[in-house]
Amino acid sequence: MEGEKGKKKRVMVTFDVDGTLIRSIGSSSNRLHRLAFSHAFLSVFNIPDSTIDVLQHHGQTDPLILVNTCVHYGIPSDVATERLPDLKSKMIEYAKEHAKDIGEGLEVLPGVTSLLEALSSNNVAIGLVTGNLEEIGWMKMEGLGIQQYFTVPNFGGFGSDHTDRGELVKIAAARAEKQFPGGFDLRVHIGDTPNDIRAAEYGGALAVGVCTGVFSGEELKQASNGSAIILADLKDTASFLRLLGVDG
Repeated sequence: MEGEKGKKKRVMVTFDVDGTLIRSIGSSSNRLHRLAFSHAFLSVFNIPDSTIDVLQHHGQTDPLILVNTCVHYGIPSDVATERLPDLKSKMIEYAKEHAKDIGEGLEVLPGVTSLLEALSSNNVAIGLVTGNLEEIGWMKMEGLGIQQYFTVPNFGGFGSDHTDRGELVKIAAARAEKQFPGGFDLRVHIGDTPNDIRAAEYGGALAVGVCTGVFSGEELKQASNGSAIILADLKDTASFLRLLGVDG
C-alpha cells in the first residue's frame, strides 16, 4: 500500500483503549485492572484497601497512576518512582493469574468491531497507544474478542514503555515502521481524552478525538493545535474510511 497513483495509501491507525475502544460498565467496572493496581500497592508498599479512584486518572498512563496514587497514600514520590518496576511487575502478575476475568465490567463500544474489521480488510496497519501496561492492554483486546483485527505481529506504545503519551505515539510509529519499511502516508491516533489529542499531535499523527469517554467535544477541541478531528463516536465506518482515504 503506497501513496502513489494507482496504489493504495499507506495508513497506520492507533487506538487508545479505555473510553475509545471499550468502556467500563456496571458496579464491577474494569474490575481486573483496578484490582491489579490494588494488588501492586499492597504487595510493594503494604497499603491495604487502596483504590486508584482516590484521584482523577482519566488519560494518564498506568505508571503515572501508580506513582500518583502511592503519593496520595503517603509514599514519597521518589520512593514510588524507584519501585515502579516492582509495582508494574505485580500488576502484570495479578492480571495473568486472573486473566479469565479480564472482560468483567467491560464492553466493546458500539461501532468499534465493524470499524476494526473494515480497517483490517483495507490493509491499514492497526495498533494500540494506551496508558495500559502492554500485557494488560492486549489481554483486554483478546478477552473482548477484538484482538484478531490488529496487525500481526501486534505493535503499539504502552504505559510499560514510557510515562508520557506523546512518546508512546512515537514508539508505536517506530515499531510499525520496522514491520512496514518505507513508513506511512498517514498516521492517525484516536482517543477520548485531551491527553490523547496532545499526544497524537506531539507524536506527529493526525489526532482524532471521540466523545465516548468523560470529556466533551469542546474539551477535546481545546486540547488541539487546531488540526484535530472530533467525532461523536466510531459508529460510522464508511465516513471514517473516507477520512483516511482508504474507502476503496
